[in-house]
Amino acid sequence: MDVFAKNPAKKFVSDYDVLREKVEALRRLGYERIVVTIGSWDLLHIGHVRFLTKARSFGDALVVGVDSDRGIKAYKGPLRPVVPEQERCEMLCYQTPIQLITIVDDIDEKGAWQYGLLKTIPFDVFVAVEDSYPKKQLEEIQKYVKKLKVLPRQAANTSTTDFIQNTVKRHLDEIYKRVLNN
Repeated sequence: MDVFAKNPAKKFVSDYDVLREKVEALRRLGYERIVVTIGSWDLLHIGHVRFLTKARSFGDALVVGVDSDRGIKAYKGPLRPVVPEQERCEMLCYQTPIQLITIVDDIDEKGAWQYGLLKTIPFDVFVAVEDSYPKKQLEEIQKYVKKLKVLPRQAANTSTTDFIQNTVKRHLDEIYKRVLNN
């Protein structure tokens, strides 16, 4: 039984030291393999949910890092994220594969992740999507975890960026047609 099932809001922990204590408590409760993954989770879609379910299958508990708004802007540009970080965290609280959630905001002035979460908490497995991290970064992640799992995208042709671009394109096409017809 998931210890957070009755109160999903308790899954969110902003302080890494407190998160480490909660992970240690999970271990004492018999959750032997702790899995972690990190992402933007902007406009939660089926690929995200399948990925989270698959990630959880590699252990007994899943900790999810949520890229901060500041981090996403650094990675994906000034128009992202679409959904603010607190709302993304809250949506993830209701996803059953997840035991704990935290914000990941330790990026330097160039937007490079500093691995604070992995340096603070000993995780057993880190799960990544195959095209989310360059090879050099995966090698760095590997230093902090016992096992690295790299998965393919869990839904073909499904990404938040594609959703946004296709929706904007359809709307612009419709506006353009209306302008031409007037």
